[in-house]
Amino acid sequence: MSRSSLVMIHGASGATALLVIASFWSLAFVSEFFAAPGTVILLRQIILYALPLLVLALASAGASGARLAGRSKAPQIVAKMGRMRVAALNGLLVLIPSAVFLGLRAQAGDLSGAFGYVQLLELCAGALNIVLLGLNMRAGMAMKARKRAHTA
Repeated sequence: MSRSSLVMIHGASGATALLVIASFWSLAFVSEFFAAPGTVILLRQIILYALPLLVLALASAGASGARLAGRSKAPQIVAKMGRMRVAALNGLLVLIPSAVFLGLRAQAGDLSGAFGYVQLLELCAGALNIVLLGLNMRAGMAMKARKRAHTA
């Protein structure tokens, strides 16, 4: 696969992941603070069923980013890889289990007790990933701009 194709795949999958996480976060925020129980149940089911899209986008962004980075020791690349590791761990250890727990509890109609606490944890973890992925997107765009300026 050509480098330009890999760059395009990386950008598209990273942007998709960021958009999906931001959408999930917005839905969770609205459902936590403003929605009726029936809407909470629906929104939680949407998030649960769309979770594979997020996993695919993040895996694609991570794999393409790792391939593009190679063995580079450039500070921007090292920082991007570090942020991606934190985002991946946050997703695997907090966000995915939270989404599954909340989706299953919502399907059962049980929005009491731990539901609110887990949703609050999910909002915090989601906000962290939005920031990390946003920083990575900004760094990637800056690297692309520098490369264009250098080759022009």
